[in-house]
Amino acid sequence: MTGQRCDRVDVVICSASGDPLHCWLYLPDAASPLPAVVMAHGIGGIKAAGLAPFAEHFAAAGFAVVVFDYRHWGHSGGQPRELLEVRRQCDDYRTVLRWAADHPAIDPSRLFAWGTSFAGMHILELAATETLAGAIAQCPLVDGLAGMRNVPIGRSLRLTAMALADKLGAAIGRRPIYVPLSVPPESFGLIATSDAMTGLERLAPDVPDEWPNRITARSVLDITRHRPVRRADQAQCPLLVVVAQEDTMAPVAPALRCAVRAPRGELYRSRGGHYDVYAGGRDHRAVLDVETAFMTRLTQPTDSPT
Repeated sequence: MTGQRCDRVDVVICSASGDPLHCWLYLPDAASPLPAVVMAHGIGGIKAAGLAPFAEHFAAAGFAVVVFDYRHWGHSGGQPRELLEVRRQCDDYRTVLRWAADHPAIDPSRLFAWGTSFAGMHILELAATETLAGAIAQCPLVDGLAGMRNVPIGRSLRLTAMALADKLGAAIGRRPIYVPLSVPPESFGLIATSDAMTGLERLAPDVPDEWPNRITARSVLDITRHRPVRRADQAQCPLLVVVAQEDTMAPVAPALRCAVRAPRGELYRSRGGHYDVYAGGRDHRAVLDVETAFMTRLTQPTDSPT
């Protein structure tokens, strides 16, 4: 299943709240029903920020691919803009997975979920609750509390104060309070590291205005309280965890525990840092090959005993 010709089309799917989910659909020119993978980005990420190379590679290998923006982000609907709610994003995954399973060109028994960075949280949840052929968590943040422990105390307190003010303001109808998402070290924002700036540059969409570098302050409260690493042993499907050897963005230890605890967990240690798995990074090609091989192996028919 290699070298398939494939065109990309825009698709709009209705979310649970009625807000539109904007998606890219890749359908290879191959006999259907096709195996398929549903993909979404990490914290503050949109599909135009670096996901196309993955989708194109999977489609060339014969997979139907659906890449979507969460509600409140990118080209999807939802107000306020740039709001992150973990449960809502998981629900968006489920909505798109159901849509894909019902598509006449897709084989629902060969359906995968793929998520990168913060979306690793959602992948762990989906692997434990949904019927999937497999799941891929790439450079995943799987423990929100561990992630926030990496934030200096002064910045953490300021973020928390702004988050509480934003949550209270939302309850009484005030405009959202926003914080910068990715900023240089020593600047104020949610992610203030040199790696964050590398990611901002490497993943920048062709149209910069598509990707505001901000997030609602109240989103911080939702990040810290979700710890799906504790559910890794409940994963019902094969789970590939890609963990960067030099990741400074997503804590490595919890991600490694997921690969060990998942009943059918597999681990690939990618070279370099958090953003070296993307196009332009030093292990991008190897990661593409590992992830494609994982899904291809699981879509092959198994020999039945004679």
